[in-house]
Amino acid sequence: MSATAQAVDPRRWKALIFIALAQLMVVLDATIVNIALPSAQADLGISDGNKQWVITAYALAFGGLLLFGGRIADLWGRKRTFTVGLIGFALASALGGAAGSTSMLLGARALQGVFGALLAPSALSLLAVTFTEARERAKAFGIFGAIAGGGGAVGLILGGVLTEYMDWRWTFFVNIPFAVVAAAGAVLVITEPAGSRNRSRLDVPGVLLATTGLVSLVYGFTRAESDGWTAGVTLGLFAAAVVLLAAFLVVESRTRRPLLPLRVVTNRNRGGVYLSLALAVIGMFGLFLFLTYYLQVVKGYSPVTTGLAFLPMVAGMITGSTQIGARLMTRVRPRYLMAPGFALASLGLLVLTQIDLDTPYASGILPGLIMMGLGMGTAFMPAMSLATHGVQPSDAGVASAMVNTSQQVGGAIGTALLNTIAAGATTAYATAHAAGATSVEALKLQAMVHGFSSAIWWAVGILALAAVLAFTFVNTCGPSGAAGPAAGSREADGAGEAESQIPVMVH
Repeated sequence: MSATAQAVDPRRWKALIFIALAQLMVVLDATIVNIALPSAQADLGISDGNKQWVITAYALAFGGLLLFGGRIADLWGRKRTFTVGLIGFALASALGGAAGSTSMLLGARALQGVFGALLAPSALSLLAVTFTEARERAKAFGIFGAIAGGGGAVGLILGGVLTEYMDWRWTFFVNIPFAVVAAAGAVLVITEPAGSRNRSRLDVPGVLLATTGLVSLVYGFTRAESDGWTAGVTLGLFAAAVVLLAAFLVVESRTRRPLLPLRVVTNRNRGGVYLSLALAVIGMFGLFLFLTYYLQVVKGYSPVTTGLAFLPMVAGMITGSTQIGARLMTRVRPRYLMAPGFALASLGLLVLTQIDLDTPYASGILPGLIMMGLGMGTAFMPAMSLATHGVQPSDAGVASAMVNTSQQVGGAIGTALLNTIAAGATTAYATAHAAGATSVEALKLQAMVHGFSSAIWWAVGILALAAVLAFTFVNTCGPSGAAGPAAGSREADGAGEAESQIPVMVH
């Protein structure tokens, strides 16, 4: 049998179905609980001070353990880690749905984050080592990129439907069938290429420093949102994060078997992808957050109608990822997809800065959502592929974890930063216009909309910066002069890595 025949998994497209299903479950769980939170708070008697922990417990465990989860996938086997992550996520979801107290719900959310940190990087790294031929890789990552980008909006839709017509508990229970089907598919269909596992020992100091550093960073932004940027606790957490992550980099540069080989992040192309993705997620999370409140509080939409209002954005993401990104990735340099994609998304946000109390959906909101979806879908697709391309097969898990880490940290920064900007602008507007207000309620709504608009202006600039970074740093070109990422980082990662890259099919 030829090397090419050995390298191609005949069941790879079936495997993609189950990998994508698991990714959808993890991504939509980041937003599905947001819509259900008011109902859960009323049912369980969760205090206002504790309600943020329903979101934060998941974010801290997920964000803090991602690098650890990625390396576990490399050491223990991606298929095994993927399956354990799915089963654990299902059990944690069952616990959350059955929660009878605040502490039980928070514990379940933290467990979801732990198993999500195993599941997300193992899913992406399975994709990276399964699809190695340039055109097939483009198509597979197009589908995966659409799910990664649109899953948050799908979560808002599903959360609205389940909360309004069933019960908030179903926002947890709905994960169980997803996980059961994906786990069954993993056992029956998914195979891991031989020789791609990392046989070295786990870097325990690296694990401890990375986990505590990332938890401090994510929690610091969470406290900044509630306590302010100059509060002692906020500054202390940021200082701890800087010290811990700096120590992590020192340890990784000196140890023989690092948790995160620095070649993974110092490669120009992958570094550009991680940075631009983190910034793009800031803008996208800001849109979800503010537009959800705007549609429900200002426009009076129901949770279901609010979720459906995001559907055009999801359709745009799917179109941009599968019809634009996937079709062009083997012909066009990745930066010529990523930079214009982020720029188009930025223009979509620019449209949404003009929202007012009586902005019509069809002419004032829909165009911005479609532009945002098309742009993000087009950019996410090559970004997802390039982030894992050119690494040693034994490093695919940790490279995948870095994609998720950049998105998770970007989401935490975006939520805290843009919320703080919006709150400040709302207060300033209300104070400045209090004297001439004819109605307290009208002033409150107008001030809120002004705050949203001000924060979205910042998101416009952040997405524009993501476009600039993508264009500047991502400079790879593809095989035989084509401009996809299928051969782009062979030279950039050095001779040692080039000799053991994920193989590209030769025709």
